[in-house]
Parts: sequence; C-alpha cells; structure tokens
Amino acid sequence: MLLSKMAAEGGGKEMNEIKTQFTTREGLYKLLSHSEYSRPNRVPFNSQGSNPVRVSFVNVNDQSGNGDRLCFNVGRELYFYIYKGVRKAADLSKPIDKRIYKGTQPTCHDFNHLTATAESVSLLVGFSAGQVQLIDPIKKETSKLFNEERLIDKSRVTCVKWVPGSESLFLVAHSSGNMYLYNVEHTCGTTAPHYQLLKQGESFAVHTCKSKSTRNPLLKWTVGEGALNEFAFSPDGKFLACVSQDGFLRVFNFDSVELHGTMKSYFGGLLCVCWSPDGKYIVIGGEDDLVTVWSFVDCRVIARGHGHKSWVSVVAFDPYTTSVEESDPMEFSGSDEDFQDLHFGRDRANSTQSRLSKRNSTDSRPVSVTYRFGSVGQDTQLCLWDLTEDILFPHQPLSRARTHTNVMNATSPPAGSGGTNPGNNGNSITTPGNSVPPSLPRSNSLPHSAVSNAGSKSSVMDGAIAAGVSKFATLSLHDRKERHHEKDHKRNHSMGHISSKSSDKLNLVTKTKTDPAKTLGTPLCPRMEDVPLLEPLICKKIAHERLTVLIFLEDCIVTACQEGFICTWARPGKVGLLSSQNQANSPSGTVV
Repeated sequence: MLLSKMAAEGGGKEMNEIKTQFTTREGLYKLLSHSEYSRPNRVPFNSQGSNPVRVSFVNVNDQSGNGDRLCFNVGRELYFYIYKGVRKAADLSKPIDKRIYKGTQPTCHDFNHLTATAESVSLLVGFSAGQVQLIDPIKKETSKLFNEERLIDKSRVTCVKWVPGSESLFLVAHSSGNMYLYNVEHTCGTTAPHYQLLKQGESFAVHTCKSKSTRNPLLKWTVGEGALNEFAFSPDGKFLACVSQDGFLRVFNFDSVELHGTMKSYFGGLLCVCWSPDGKYIVIGGEDDLVTVWSFVDCRVIARGHGHKSWVSVVAFDPYTTSVEESDPMEFSGSDEDFQDLHFGRDRANSTQSRLSKRNSTDSRPVSVTYRFGSVGQDTQLCLWDLTEDILFPHQPLSRARTHTNVMNATSPPAGSGGTNPGNNGNSITTPGNSVPPSLPRSNSLPHSAVSNAGSKSSVMDGAIAAGVSKFATLSLHDRKERHHEKDHKRNHSMGHISSKSSDKLNLVTKTKTDPAKTLGTPLCPRMEDVPLLEPLICKKIAHERLTVLIFLEDCIVTACQEGFICTWARPGKVGLLSSQNQANSPSGTVV
C-alpha cells in the first residue's frame, strides 16, 4: 500500500522500489531477510516523535562461535540479543535482556570493548531527558545512573562513548551543545555543579568541576551554537571530531584540549561524522544533503559527494574494502576485476590500516589507494562511495585508472537556496538543464583554486600550550591502556607531528556566531565548483522509513530504519554460509 501510494505521487515504481540486493566491483551484496532483528512481535511502531533507532555491537569472545552481541533501541524499549549475522536466522523470541522505560526514551548507547567478556559487558545508555545509565545486560544489572536529578544537564543526550583505551572514562554530548567527561567510579553529587574555566578558544570553552572532593563531571565542554549532534574519536584516541547544529566540524586534541581545525557545512547543521581507518580523513554528513571529505593533515575540504536527496544521518568507513596496493606505475592494462583483490577478514582490515601510511614514506614504489565509505539518509537511500588517489593525491602520477568514482564540476545553488528542505526531498544541487556535467580529466580533477589553499592551516593554533592544561592532565586520562596507544600511534604516525598549540590572544576570544555568508568561498567552506564532486558507487533505496544506522562488519553490512528493523546485508560470497535449515526455520513476519 505504501509503495503504491508513493508511486502514485510521482517517481514511478522503479524509483520507489525497495532494493534487496546491489552489485559493486567486488560482487553482489544481498539482504538476508531471515537475519533481520526487530522487536519480538515484529510490528512496526509509530516512529513519530521517537528518537532515532540506534545499534551497538560488541564481541565477547564466546567460544561457541556466536561472539557478537547486539543492542538496539526502539521507542521506549531497549533490546540485547546474540547476533548471528549471516550464519543463522535471528531468533527474536529469546532476547538476552529487554527493558522498557517510562517517562524517557533511550537515544544512544555504547559498549566498553576493553572489559567485555562472555559473563559481563558494560553498556552506557543515554536518554531523552538527559540521564546516562550504566547497565550489564548479561548479568541484567543496573549499576549506576548519572545525572539522575538532571542537575548537570536537562537536555537530550545525543551521543555517548567510552574514551578509547579507558575502562572508566566516558564522554556524553547533549542537545544543549555541551559535552561532559565522566568517570564511572565517581558520583555526581546532590547539588548542581560549579565550574571553573580551564580553556577558552574560538567558539568553545572547557571548564573543570569545582568541588572539595572529586565528582562528576570531570570536565564540561561548551562547543559551538545549538545542539552537538555527534562526536567521534580518532583511531588512536588522541583527537575528537565534533559536529554541531551550527554547521561546524571542530576537531580537538582531546588530551590537551586544543582546537586542531574546523570546517563549515555548505548549508544547515551537521549531523554525523566518521574517521578513516588510518585517521587521515574525516567524512561528515548533514542537512546540506552532502557528504564532505576533510583532510586531517591539511585541515581543508578535499571533496564533496552528492547522491542523497535529503539529510544525511550516518556516515561510516568500510575497513574491509579499503584497498592499498603496491603496483608498477607503467602498468595500466586490465579491468577493475583483474586487479581488485578484496578479502573481508580482520587481518585484511588491520593490514590496510598499517599500509595506508606508505604514501608518506620514502618508498619509491607507488601505492594505489581506495577508501570505501558509506552513507544513509532520511531519503531511505544507502550510498557507497570510493575515495581514490586522484582525489587524495592530485599532483602525483596515477598508478592505475581503476575507479568508478567520477570527479565532476558542478554549479553552486542559487544564492539563498543553500540546501534542501527536509520535507520536499528535492535535489539540493542544481546543474544546467538537469544534465550531468562531463567528467574532468584526471590531471585536472582538483581545481587550482582549491589547491592554492592546500597549505593554509588558518584554524591550527600557534603559540605555547596555555596554562591550566597540565591541571587537566592530572585528573583524567592516566588509566588508559598504554599498549593500545603505542600500537595505534605507530599505525597513525601522521598524528604525531601535530603539536598542540594555542596563543594567549586566541584564548581570550569568546564564543562567537559565524556569519555563513562570510564563510562561503573561504577554505572553511569552499564553493561547490572549487572542490571535486564525487558520484556514489551505488545509491539504492533500501527502506520505507528514514535510515538511522550503517555499520560495516567483517562478513556483512548492517542497516536500520526508523521502523525498528535491523537488516543484515551479506557481503559477496558470504550468502553460501547459510544452510537451508536456517532459512526454513526463519521467523515469519514483515520483510523489508
């Protein structure tokens, strides 16, 4: 009925058909309907007014072969299942734990991977009323509740994550625009906290909690204007990328509380952010319907991608199809399939992360690089993108012409249009006569106007580290697992040369609101014609409701929509792992 209604409204059956498979260069991805997770009764809930459905994974090293555990929220409900992926059909009748909340709704959650075992896991859950709960869904225990009386912050929790390498520290973002650093070992106090300024910079301020005894929160960050929608730690845990409703990406050195760089959206707020596996690139999505690729080292936008017709809700890198190949620079023959050798094991993902750094080494052998990332949006579409060496290294000779990614020159939207209203599902970027501009030659893929700004790091601070940072260092991050940092630091050596700098003058700058009209056309927000425009590798409608989850696993891709269905897409060659018995025993119900 829904499909017929959509077809009648325009666009036709083909345009509105829900896809159950798609093909990329590496092969066929297929939806496994019997491996779909949802509420046990499998009846879609009324998503109006509900917080986005989120999914979290953890591996507990279970010797039975089913080590993955899955947590997801739907409305006021929170579920915890054994995740069987492509191996077996989902058994919705046996959740390990199920919780129904009254007066508030779960909004986000995160497992502590360091402490997870088959007998116990630590799960943080953020809520719409501002509280954060620490639970163990295996032991079915609720150990602690933070901000219980809402004395710290009364606004909705937008993002919660464990600090990488720590068993006790976690960071919480709110729609108020504030972030708080907590320690699970400390209490929150019975009165509203008092704060003392630790660091102040351009559009951000950091305060410590002023009290006689140590209490939560340890730190309060005030970032930008409006809601702080999401944050993500770099792979080595040293840097923190934040996206806000004011349209800014801000990247901080987390330990020294220093601003590393910023970027402004083309239009509207930014909603999601993700780091590349090697920490060199950040992808951002939001209300301008675009995905934007930002270079961490150069602090500049290097590409934008246009494929969505509404807001982009999630972006994520796929470490299992990110490709690094040493090759003969004179060897140009062969098709994509001939030289694309992709494997989906964990060893492949780990070796990819370590080999990506070869571009910065003195090795004379050229390295062919393709980063794969994906995005999902409120337009119910899944897009996959390839970020290739002609975008990343425009002035270096290409080893092979080997990608489906198109670099295009596009006209900017009319003045004042900015982006798409979320309600109209129209394209936010126009081209003359709705035609696709011809692809530029590879040697001209990056316009000179963008290249001229490559060395500009106007947002990187200069000067000595401000007084007070040493005070912060004594109260927070000493319990991190050093072996994890040493390991990741070697793999992400590009992080190492970034010095934490600030000037006394900058520390006196108060929080100011940036005029969007003054940022357009600057390195902070290049015009559309000043950077390459990526075309998606695939762009498929895969749900009836807006998509809220995209996770890349070793043998599958996991997506979820606001109806509360968590879907598994088997990677090429992985469907055969399912037995006919598993399929025969699959539960009946709605199939997306």
